[in-house]
Amino acid sequence: MPNTGRVNLFSPTTAAGTDGLDAIRTDPRGAVLGFDFDGTLAPIVDDPAAARAHPGAAAALARLAPRVGALAVITGRPAAVAVEYGGLDGVDGLVVLGQYGLERWEAGELTTPEPPPGVAEARAKLPEVLRAAGAPDATYVEDKGQAVAVHTRRCAEPQVALDRLRGVLEALAERTGLTVEPGRFVLELRPPGMDKGRALRRFLDEARPARSGGRPFPSAVLFAGDDLGDLAAYDAIDALRAEGVPGVKVCSGSAEVTALADRADLVVDGPDGVVRFLDALAGSLDGR
Repeated sequence: MPNTGRVNLFSPTTAAGTDGLDAIRTDPRGAVLGFDFDGTLAPIVDDPAAARAHPGAAAALARLAPRVGALAVITGRPAAVAVEYGGLDGVDGLVVLGQYGLERWEAGELTTPEPPPGVAEARAKLPEVLRAAGAPDATYVEDKGQAVAVHTRRCAEPQVALDRLRGVLEALAERTGLTVEPGRFVLELRPPGMDKGRALRRFLDEARPARSGGRPFPSAVLFAGDDLGDLAAYDAIDALRAEGVPGVKVCSGSAEVTALADRADLVVDGPDGVVRFLDALAGSLDGR
């Protein structure tokens, strides 16, 4: 059979995904690739502070960076934390959009706004809210600066604990002008008006003048994620397709969240599968 040039062992299951991957391979210099961090480039762990990227993630991104138009990590974590935990400071050309796009790290420079007053208010009130709600002792609060996140992964019954806290956290978010972002045994209180889809679209808008060189940009867009917060980026891919821009939705599969797999063009086996996909994609772009 003739060589189609597609990435071996990583064939999308949808026609739109196949078109998107083919478009990346046809014009990689015009392609934009975006990635979530936790659960996609880094395995999920009980303690968020103990998370580190897959051992091959930074090298795979570094291999791809000079072959494509733009490369971004879009994460709910603070951008500097993702860079540190991912060992990403050595990936030339990579942009890290932290706090759902509120922060930007690029070439060692971090740009971050002042957090809205509601974050400080929620942070101060959260301990008493959790006590009053009977949160299990193993409930863990992560302070992200621009947001606060309540994790129940360490609890004996993490889903039961999360369901118990959902209502009181939604009420606290409403009182403080924040929004609740659900995830894998976590509820995050953060400022409204920003999500990974908007962050991706804004990144494309900002990159277009510098990268287009007079030709259509982007030629294709890929986003890989694993959790509910990544669905907004999937929505952005769908919207771009409707505008005529080919796209690929990649899911870092897990048993904890299936909503992304239901909408993905390609499902891989967790961060290990993501890294193998990136290596295979980079290999297919060699010489182009």
